[in-house]
Amino acid sequence: MAAIGLAALLPATATGAPLPVSYDFNTGIIAELTNPNGSLPGTNDWSCRPSAKHPNPVVLVHGGFASQQVNWGVYGPLLKNEGYCVYTLTYGAIPDAAWPLSAIGALAPLETGAAELSTFVDRVRSSTGANKVDIVSHSQGSLTSGYYVKFLGGGDVVAHLVSLGGLWKGTGSGENTLGALQEQFGLPNVPSIPFCPACTQAVSGEPFIAELNSDGSPYVPGVQYTNISTKYDELVIPYTSGQAPGPPGTDVTNIVVQQGCAIDHTAHRGLAATRRVAAFVLTALDPSNPRSAPCAAVEPNSGVG
Repeated sequence: MAAIGLAALLPATATGAPLPVSYDFNTGIIAELTNPNGSLPGTNDWSCRPSAKHPNPVVLVHGGFASQQVNWGVYGPLLKNEGYCVYTLTYGAIPDAAWPLSAIGALAPLETGAAELSTFVDRVRSSTGANKVDIVSHSQGSLTSGYYVKFLGGGDVVAHLVSLGGLWKGTGSGENTLGALQEQFGLPNVPSIPFCPACTQAVSGEPFIAELNSDGSPYVPGVQYTNISTKYDELVIPYTSGQAPGPPGTDVTNIVVQQGCAIDHTAHRGLAATRRVAAFVLTALDPSNPRSAPCAAVEPNSGVG
């Protein structure tokens, strides 16, 4: 893991100096350990007012077993430096749990998480005065965000929905998927996760996935979707679950990290950390200012390269 100094965990100075950005997924983990239940540098500034260049605040929606800090150590400061108002939440956590359990989100039913996201977006819009927001989601965050957009009114207020390692069509079989998830997060190898209803909802063929794909797709006309996936995703099986095509009337762009860069072996967590994916995200949020995506060999999980 790349060394991270204290400066990387501190907010920008009063002079507006850029925040340090470390392209390493572990940055968010360190932030949570050093500032439990806190907010990342550059995020959740309720005095922020969007600029004319970036009128939509960006809401970051984490994946399973993550939180507003753990998942977004790269994107909090990165997007703030780019001039966005940036907001994060931890949804679907065990109610009233003490830390560190309070920093483990996306456990509750995905419908519950989507309702929490809806309330949070309303607060962001009220605070900033913005008509619309953009969402960047990771993993199960795509399902939470997609449900909010399709069923809870988000289609009227979300301009862009970017998914990293999304799983619109669900993932794998229950046993194989849970086993990979448990191995990645060091959990006991048990056949189910009783405290995580959301985990099984994400499995292909489950009622939640069928509902999200009612009418033939998970998408809503009027929202711009960008799906960024990796061939080496060990949790989204197959990775093409996150590359669902958009039917007529929808605006969907599908990107696979290895297109044009075969040496990039980014895995599931690394999607929220690498410079290459960050360039795709920045372009999706601001198509008038496209970014060149670098190609490099990276450590699959941390994204360091």
